[in-house]
Amino acid sequence: MNAGHRHGDRLIAWTARATWAPLAGTAAAAAASIAVSLALPSAVGTAVNAVLTGTGSTAAYAELAVLLLAAALADIASGIAGITSVASATRLLRLRAIDRVLRTDAAGAGTFPAGELVNRLVGNTATTGYVPATLVQIVSGLVLSAGGVVALFTIDWRVGVAFLSGVPVALVVMRGFVAQVSGLYGDYQRAQGRLATRLTETLAGIRTVRAAGTADREIARVLRPLPELSAAGHALWRAQARSVWRITLILPLVEVVVLAVAGLGVAQGRLPAGALLATAGYTALGLVFVEQIDPLLGMAFGRSAAVRVHDVLALPVLAAGARPLPPGPGTLSFRGVTVTRGRTPLLDGIDLEIPAGAMTAVVGGSGAGKTTLALLAGRLTDPDDGQVLLDGVPLRDVDPGQLRGAVAYAFERPVLLGGDIAGAISYGAPAVAPEAVRAAAKAAAVDDVIRRLPLGYATPAADAPLSGGEVQRLGLARAFLRQARLTVLDDATSSLDTATEARVSHALAEGMRGRTRLVIAHRPATAALADLVIWLDAGRVRGRGTHQELWRDPAYRALFASAEHDGPAADTPEQDEEDTWTSAR
Repeated sequence: MNAGHRHGDRLIAWTARATWAPLAGTAAAAAASIAVSLALPSAVGTAVNAVLTGTGSTAAYAELAVLLLAAALADIASGIAGITSVASATRLLRLRAIDRVLRTDAAGAGTFPAGELVNRLVGNTATTGYVPATLVQIVSGLVLSAGGVVALFTIDWRVGVAFLSGVPVALVVMRGFVAQVSGLYGDYQRAQGRLATRLTETLAGIRTVRAAGTADREIARVLRPLPELSAAGHALWRAQARSVWRITLILPLVEVVVLAVAGLGVAQGRLPAGALLATAGYTALGLVFVEQIDPLLGMAFGRSAAVRVHDVLALPVLAAGARPLPPGPGTLSFRGVTVTRGRTPLLDGIDLEIPAGAMTAVVGGSGAGKTTLALLAGRLTDPDDGQVLLDGVPLRDVDPGQLRGAVAYAFERPVLLGGDIAGAISYGAPAVAPEAVRAAAKAAAVDDVIRRLPLGYATPAADAPLSGGEVQRLGLARAFLRQARLTVLDDATSSLDTATEARVSHALAEGMRGRTRLVIAHRPATAALADLVIWLDAGRVRGRGTHQELWRDPAYRALFASAEHDGPAADTPEQDEEDTWTSAR
């Protein structure tokens, strides 16, 4: 057993323990069903003997009727209990996996592409959720088979021996099938995940695809994993077909042999006529273990799915601190901070002091480390070495709830969560008055846009016809509303036109005066408004000072050359380490 399957089996065991109550109900219903099933063939044989000998009694017939009714009720109860157990296990796995994804740091958030992650959170959790109930079903089937075999020996030892003669062959066939299918299903799931990933990517860029007229090319790209998916699926079907025909051949042979021995006993007078029917019933029960091939197949699928769910649960998370954040002006400190991803150093030994109440701009070329610095500022990720402190307290030690209240973010590509537009602006903030929401929207120069929407601030965010710049302004309004001691803007004005940027920059520089602001800047106008500019180059601090002071350096001026040449509206955000962190936004 490899390490992956060990982790998957531990996850299945944890799921069974966590859902013990509905699982116990499933086991109780299964036990009742076993008891009724084992009693039924004997009752049928007794009733038949009573009819043939003319000694029939109402009690024998009543017993048979009660057992038939009990069998139907036990099957219904078993089905309901099984569905409840599966639903509970699936719900628990999904909640745990989603919680892990939401608590992972910015580095872990990009481990899985969106489509692959959805496949694991939806499909693989459901497949894994079936395993505990399936295990109960398998154990119940084995107990039922054992009870049937014991009953056969009770009827006549010769009948029992005849039954056991065919068991080893069936076990060999089943063992080989399950071992082969486990690996094949893992291949199938991986191909399915790649297909889901490509489809999600294409749907996210559907406008670009249509504008470029590359629909056929994208369809071909999305469907490229299909041959691999098909090959794995056909391999599964072939393996199942090979096993099914063998088992289909074995079962009738065992039944024929057992019934022949029982029939000989009836002919010789050793057994009553009703024993032949009882033997047929107990032979069917004894062969239930062979019918467990489908549940065993489900177990194999579930174990492979559990490995994939465990990979999500193994994503790195930021350890929660418990220290309260004392009142402070918002001084942000970086002390010996180093961050690497793979073999790439994003920040290398950074020592910085972001003054309280000031607006600090961070500039630099592609790959300079700007986005990494922004993520560290509010502990969306942790440094590999060094410390980040807010008002003298290491962020690792701060209670996460207090930290989220102390640091506000605005990103280049904000996501509008919260339902309607007002909810999107106030998302993550304590209850605020509508007037505060509108004031924040005005500061972000988006109030007039919102008022033109069909329902104004009550317009569902998903239905609002907004441009990229307007969405970005809503993200800025969300940050302005928080009035946090530290506000971090990670290229949050890149999609704004010159006039709108000027209005927003004025609100940022004047309207938030006295609050600490850390701004990732790509335009000289933004840097010029800052009280302090930090110039990053290849993960190190190359310079610090005012924009006017740094402007004397030709290399510094070259950072903004493309913006000055193309104009602010054409400015495109630089794709440096931001690509590493895209999913964190």
